[in-house]
Amino acid sequence: MTPERYRKLRETLDRRQPDLTILAEQIHKPRNIAALVRTGDAVGMHELHMVWPWDKHRPYSGTAMGSDRWVNIVRHESMDAGIELLQTRGQKVYAAHLSDTALDFRDVDYTEPCAILMGNEKKGVSDEAAQKVDGHIIIPMMGMVESFNVSVAAAIILSEAQRQREMKGMYHQTRLDDHEYWQTYFR
Repeated sequence: MTPERYRKLRETLDRRQPDLTILAEQIHKPRNIAALVRTGDAVGMHELHMVWPWDKHRPYSGTAMGSDRWVNIVRHESMDAGIELLQTRGQKVYAAHLSDTALDFRDVDYTEPCAILMGNEKKGVSDEAAQKVDGHIIIPMMGMVESFNVSVAAAIILSEAQRQREMKGMYHQTRLDDHEYWQTYFR
C-alpha cells in the first residue's frame, strides 16, 4: 500500500459516522441500491440497512464504484426487525414519507443518532413502517413532480446530515470503535 493510500484510508475511517445510516425498504433496482451505498460512503456512513430477500437482490457495483467495499450492508428479514434494531441502538428513525405530521427535512437534527428510512421506487414507505418510525420528513417540491428518485432523495437528505455534522465537528473525531475500525481497514 502506498503512503498516500494508507493516509486516505485512515482519514476516511477517522471520519466514519456509525450512528448515521439509511434503512432501505424493498428497493427494487440494483442501480438505486448501489447509488445509496455510494452516497452513504460519500457522507461517511458506515453501514446501510435494507429489507430485501437476498435471492431477489442482484448486486450492481457499477454505480457503487467500489464503495460497497467500505459500507457494510446489514440485511433485515422485516421492516419491524430493522426499525427495532436501530431504535434499540438509540437511533431515531425518520421516514421520507408524506404525511400530515411530516417535517421539512432541513428541520431535523441529524447530529443525533439517526436512520433515514427510504421506501421503494413504486410505493414509497409502507404504511406499517410509517407507523413505527419516530417521525416523517419531506423534501419540499416546487415543480409538478411529486417526488425525487429514491437515490436522489437520499443524497439530498444525507447532504443536509453531513452539513450539520460537519458544523458540529463530528467529522473531526474518530467515532468507530477500535474493533470495527481495524476490521474495516484490513478488508
